[in-house]
Amino acid sequence: MTSPVRVRFAPSPTGYLHVGSAHSALANWLFARRVGGEFLLRIEDTDAERNRPELVDNILEMLRWLGLDWDGEPIRQSDRGELHLAAVETLVAAHAVYACDCTAEDVQARNKAAGGKPGYDGFCRDRGLEPGPGRALRFRVPDEGRTGWDDLVRGEMSFANADLEDFVVVRGNGKPLFLLANAYDDADMGITHVIRGEDHLNNTPKYLLLQDALGLTRPEAFAHMPLLVNEQRKKLSKRRDDVSMASYRDAGYLPEAMVNYLALLGWGPPDGIEVRPVSEIVDLYRLEDVNPSPAFFDPKKLSFVNAEHLRALSTDEFLARAEPFLTRGVPSMEALRVLATEAQERVRTLTEVEPMVDFLVVDEPEVDEDSWTKAITKGKQVPEMLDASITRLDALAADAWTAEVVQEAIGAAAIDAGLVNAEGKPQLSKAQGPVRVALTGRTVGLPLWESIAVLGRDRTLARLRSTRGRLG
Repeated sequence: MTSPVRVRFAPSPTGYLHVGSAHSALANWLFARRVGGEFLLRIEDTDAERNRPELVDNILEMLRWLGLDWDGEPIRQSDRGELHLAAVETLVAAHAVYACDCTAEDVQARNKAAGGKPGYDGFCRDRGLEPGPGRALRFRVPDEGRTGWDDLVRGEMSFANADLEDFVVVRGNGKPLFLLANAYDDADMGITHVIRGEDHLNNTPKYLLLQDALGLTRPEAFAHMPLLVNEQRKKLSKRRDDVSMASYRDAGYLPEAMVNYLALLGWGPPDGIEVRPVSEIVDLYRLEDVNPSPAFFDPKKLSFVNAEHLRALSTDEFLARAEPFLTRGVPSMEALRVLATEAQERVRTLTEVEPMVDFLVVDEPEVDEDSWTKAITKGKQVPEMLDASITRLDALAADAWTAEVVQEAIGAAAIDAGLVNAEGKPQLSKAQGPVRVALTGRTVGLPLWESIAVLGRDRTLARLRSTRGRLG
């Protein structure tokens, strides 16, 4: 009888959830959800010196934000210490490990003197040291043969045992290392498919040797996901690149867009349609279709995918998603609704909404200096245009204040100010600049006529007069 499919995401709380870890988590989640398996979460928190509780909170929070729900309760590896020590005793009894009192300096000195390759040289393998304080336990790697597996992403993988050093499984302080705990816990939890990043590739033969020595059942398959790189084709780095999931959430990216884009790193849907709902990605995603080559994490493409998802939202959903990002105040929903469709077509992230609509909630718009220089200082007939706009708009009744009427009034003001083409028609492209900067503080933004209509008669005239006053 075939065992049920079980996969796990096993983050270490030594850093915030980042793009690479989220990519691995997503691959596990997509695989489990497609085949009807279980997606388990195990927090590998045995490194007490580096773990911080807030990092665990961040991992859980970001997985929830991404919608990567797990099955059952999260498991903490630190709660399984007795099981790991029992596994060590099994290895000792089977003579699969031996004690070693070499320091890193000892190993380096011997390698330098011998001119050999880096790594442990097996110095203590046959010394017969008894285990004890200050002595690590090293795994006795077989001298001959190969250790391999079938990788769903990379095909057949095989390592010569002679090329593997006798690796440490227990520190000199008696604490089992990550590799032992990882291999034991996967077998004990019934993990059938190990899906993780390429950086774990060289650990996998050691993982398998440990499981064999402990008499544990190997996973059915492995999948080592491609390395994620930046524009310079260097591995993404927390020190150099913006990789924090929380930073993308706070920058106004939609979780479904982030999931969509992460899925595209190393994989593409068979029909070529990249931007699509997560439910469709679940149905289409195949680990066998993942390209093992390094995948470029492209922020520009992420922004494009996010913009497409934003445009797919209903107006109500778009406004609801944008509201938490309106830090300066929320305009009336009636006003926002008038401008929502235009904003939705223009923004790439939710943080871009506020600069487009904040002129509706501030007493005076914050003037962008470059916009002032371009439209006011270097503009043509600016005082005349502002004077004419004030006159024409002041003549409008409050109940006639619509986008169409405003547009007609500004067109007439342009003619009054002499901003006309050869045919005597208003040059609205030149006329709009000073008016827009006076009202919004910027030369670019949402359609001007609708913006003026929403801003209202009194505030529009007050801002135009204020700007005209600045010119003297």
